[in-house]
Amino acid sequence: MSSENARYGGDWQDLVVICSGTHWDRWYPSEKHIALRLCARTPVLYVDPPSSPIARGRGAERPTGLRILQPRLAVLSPRGLPAQSRPVMRSATSFLTRKAIARAVRALGAKHVRALIVANHTCLFQAVQARHRVMFATDDFVAGAGLMGLGRDYLLAEERKQANEADHVIVVTEKLGEHWRALGQKPILIPNGCDTERFADTDMAPWPEDVDLPRPIAGVFGHFSERIDLRLLQAVADRGHSLLLVGTLRSSFSLENLLTRRNVRYVGPKPFEAMPSYLRSIDVGLTPYADIEFNRASFPLKTLEYLAAGRPAVSTDLPAARWLDTDLVRVARDPRAFADAVDSLMSQPRTVELARKCQAFARRHSWLARTEAFAGILGLPEPAANAA
Repeated sequence: MSSENARYGGDWQDLVVICSGTHWDRWYPSEKHIALRLCARTPVLYVDPPSSPIARGRGAERPTGLRILQPRLAVLSPRGLPAQSRPVMRSATSFLTRKAIARAVRALGAKHVRALIVANHTCLFQAVQARHRVMFATDDFVAGAGLMGLGRDYLLAEERKQANEADHVIVVTEKLGEHWRALGQKPILIPNGCDTERFADTDMAPWPEDVDLPRPIAGVFGHFSERIDLRLLQAVADRGHSLLLVGTLRSSFSLENLLTRRNVRYVGPKPFEAMPSYLRSIDVGLTPYADIEFNRASFPLKTLEYLAAGRPAVSTDLPAARWLDTDLVRVARDPRAFADAVDSLMSQPRTVELARKCQAFARRHSWLARTEAFAGILGLPEPAANAA
């Protein structure tokens, strides 16, 4: 083993490499939840999307490089190039990212890679040799071209390469399954899950200091962008309900008209670790997604997270919400029906029995259960008894 390998230490054989579309330190996408639980069975290298020099100069991202978070869990933050959305720079950044992954695998001393999992729009399967090449389709990236600021033709080309090179395609919704079947794959459905362990004691979490709305409160958690149908939230606010908004805000998306109402609060983004406190403050969770192609293929994490915290939810009429098939998630197609559903749930007392029912349903869809399905596809052993 080289001196570079020796400084990382540990046993990194049978490594699983997960290429994410979200930086490890920024949020908890589906692939991060899977990584945190897979590393109980086998070493995991989580690969951030490459960060540009401009982002690094602004301090928007952590320093680049390879870091060990705990035994059997490492994070690689590759360097990107400026103007990554331009075709030439985009290709060069993809090439550099593949090289960075290969170097990181060598630095860890991993002679065998069990799986290379790609959970973003870039085809990275040529980075290293792996027993399993897995496309983890969490969204319809082509349909999200406008949201990501990327060209549709470029995303189509990357998707075709992924379909040709992947040994397995895992999808989070039946809608995505239809999409990948049309590309010649035989997709496996593993829907998104929820962190039932983190939210089990939501009602014991401290009350957040910046929430001063009268109860009951309806809440929305996540990213506020063009994916959100503001008409639904306006309809809820117009009924006089307290409305709490928690999450990041896209610069092109305005909440200004909504925030003129006295019964609405936007408290900005909060760490995932603080979410139990904010979930404690709400009585009903909302998933107010717009009826667009990208959303119809998605499986919003927030819907199950509300249930894991013991709160019923109201969702747009998404295929994923229909798939859950529970009266704990009310489904509505227009602003009036959405507000009516909120009225109905707000009028019911939030009892211990209701909370337990929500959490029992959520446990059937936990990330532990989803990771079991992933592990089965990869042929992984049972978790080590002394795993961190």
